[in-house]
Amino acid sequence: MGWLIVIVLVLAGVVAYDLTQTKHAILRNFPIIGHFRYWLEAVGPELRQYIVTNNDEERPFSRDQRRWVYASAKQENNYFGFGTDNEVELASNYLIIKHAAFPYRPPAPHNATEAALRPIPVAKVLGGWRDRRKKFRPASIINVSAMSFGSLSGAAIQALNRGCAQSGCLHNTGEGGISPHHDQGAGLIWQLGTGYFGARAPDGSLDLDKLAEKVERFNVRAIEIKLSQGAKPGKGGVLPGAKVTAEIANIRGIPEGVDCLSPAYHRAFSSPDELLDVVERIADATGLPVGIKSAVGELGFWRDMARLMSDTGRGVDYIQIDGGEGGTGAAPLVFSDHVAMPFLVGFSRVYPIFAEAGLAEKIVFAGSGKLGFPERAVLAMALGCDMVMVAREAMMAIGCIQAQKCETGHCPTGVATQNKWLVRGLDPTDKAARLANYMATFRHEVAQLAHACGLPHPSSFTLDHLEILDGRYGSASAREIFNYESHWGIPSQVDTEELLAEIA
Repeated sequence: MGWLIVIVLVLAGVVAYDLTQTKHAILRNFPIIGHFRYWLEAVGPELRQYIVTNNDEERPFSRDQRRWVYASAKQENNYFGFGTDNEVELASNYLIIKHAAFPYRPPAPHNATEAALRPIPVAKVLGGWRDRRKKFRPASIINVSAMSFGSLSGAAIQALNRGCAQSGCLHNTGEGGISPHHDQGAGLIWQLGTGYFGARAPDGSLDLDKLAEKVERFNVRAIEIKLSQGAKPGKGGVLPGAKVTAEIANIRGIPEGVDCLSPAYHRAFSSPDELLDVVERIADATGLPVGIKSAVGELGFWRDMARLMSDTGRGVDYIQIDGGEGGTGAAPLVFSDHVAMPFLVGFSRVYPIFAEAGLAEKIVFAGSGKLGFPERAVLAMALGCDMVMVAREAMMAIGCIQAQKCETGHCPTGVATQNKWLVRGLDPTDKAARLANYMATFRHEVAQLAHACGLPHPSSFTLDHLEILDGRYGSASAREIFNYESHWGIPSQVDTEELLAEIA
């Protein structure tokens, strides 16, 4: 009886509050009941994810896509039965991969498991054109894209790095700098954003001595200068003060507990010509290949870059194009939805600029922006990508459930948070194995698609192997859709036998 009285008093208090407050009209008009509206709104994404949506409807990743990633990461059955549930004939912009009548017959592996785990090296040598002292051929065409410690938990970074080491992939640090969590065995691409974290002088400028010292201390294979990313192109970044722990502050060289701001602009350069000077200075100081990552907006910058590289001989070793639909970071809605080209549009406009300048063969091209699925990777490689970089798909492989709470610090799986209680649920050893499984399965299925098309290596994909349905029972070749010349998109100097020997 006492509990009943307590419940009645609590409800009466809620009713009194709802009727007298003036902030929420719904609560004022519908006391108690109105709260359910806000609760349902708060858990709406989770309810839709599991109950309401069909297999292809959820965004940014559909239920089918998530299921494939999770099953691949857990080494469970990732096949789908009873045929496609896509409305293929009436689907607009639907990709069709045209298999060959006589598929390629690869050398017989010792066993199926060995074949699935075998890395697939990149067709080009990174840093080969400029003959960097530490040039190398990346061992995997699939690698992990930029996600910073700070945005992601230390346990998540450890899982990603260990998983990359196990699967022979490169791991991009993100702009937050190199932390001890990145030192788990994988080769690193050290990303330098506008804050130059880890190589930051007291005045916020780039310190080449610090950069060279860190390169010697950690397993850094390449340097990436970030111009912009898909999540918030042209805006810069913010790590909320609540996420700036003492450890993160020490790594980045910033005050603890204070919002960490990455400005929209670089202090080290402000033109393509100055950028190339900085690239060459970094390469000289470290011996490493140096690349740039950017989302695509106006094209004048890219034309200027190609012209300067042709005229002066200076140059970047690789270019990563990030789609405006990509990006793990939290951002204003208008930037996420309307700023920067989607990957397919942006890449297909930038690549021809360098192809026409005779530079496409010299540069390693990478792509990112929802490319973590075999058919998307194939299309990216047919457009000219030598490597595919994955971020959110890698997060899903280590446990992300697409709760879309990244900006709150309350990620329920411990991936995108610094909350110690939430992070404790993420076991880096177990999740590392899952990432390695996902990467190996992803690579293996891309290789299988290449073989089905009669190709020995995925770098041999061209747009002629792809067809795009128009939703009206018609189609066009991908080459026609993207207006590519016949020789664009495939490295002409690929030594297939050499690559196959490296695979073996």
